Amino acid sequence: SAFKLMVPMLAGYIAYSIADRPGLAPGMIGGMLASSLGAGFLGGIAAGFIAGYAARGLNRWLKLPSSIESLKPILLIPLLASLFTGLVMIYVVGKPVAGMLAGLTTFLDSMGSTNAILLGVLLGGMMCVDLGGPINKAAYAFSVGLLASQSYAPMAATMAAGMVPPIGMAIASMLARKRFAQTEREAGKAAGVLGLCFISEGAIPFAAKDPFRVIPASIAGGALTGALSMYFGCKLMAPHGGLFVLLIPNAINHAGLYLFAIAAGSVLTGVVYALLKRPETQELAVAPTS
Repeated sequence: SAFKLMVPMLAGYIAYSIADRPGLAPGMIGGMLASSLGAGFLGGIAAGFIAGYAARGLNRWLKLPSSIESLKPILLIPLLASLFTGLVMIYVVGKPVAGMLAGLTTFLDSMGSTNAILLGVLLGGMMCVDLGGPINKAAYAFSVGLLASQSYAPMAATMAAGMVPPIGMAIASMLARKRFAQTEREAGKAAGVLGLCFISEGAIPFAAKDPFRVIPASIAGGALTGALSMYFGCKLMAPHGGLFVLLIPNAINHAGLYLFAIAAGSVLTGVVYALLKRPETQELAVAPTS
């Protein structure tokens, strides 16, 4: 039931971001049509933009007498924008986008092991480039959108790779304790916990301080994890949750191999960064005496 809301909510809040509240209902209606037409998340994205800009245009160009001006945002704009969005989705956008999504889903489901591994490398690396930024979110949104099309392997690779950078930083801070300041070692413990929860941002304090070493080490580990997850054929049906999804029956297959993929990438990131990390010298400075 929750997954059925995914595409309508996506479309609705895209439209909301463009046209504020008058765009919300048209966007959700367009997203529901995208789902019913088989256009999936790609159709939902299109519906959100169509509804948002339709509502925004109506708000700008629809001129009414002052006596009924108050009806514009609560009745006329949602009604007319919904009508326009629905007609465009049904007669123009829906079928072509549904065909594109069906082709994409068929391609993903029929990939050989080599192509699957390459996709895992790509998604895994993207998840570790900017740790919650636009590139990370692009890979995540792509994988989450495919859940609505019953394509679950990319989501598994994406979430596993997103867990690698913070766990890797925790491992590095333990392997090379003398290279890390005390504050960094404490941050490493917190990053490890965040990583287990699939919060890639746990590695940001390390990346912000030492990006030219942390990010390449993270990409290497994330790419390995994504590749292994796709190679093992792991499929994840939950869009978030980290290791806690293992508590949900049938949320993931091949749980042991999935954990191995996460561990392998995290250890690679941790070892690489432990070797690359320059020793922390700030703690050796002598405090000035008064």
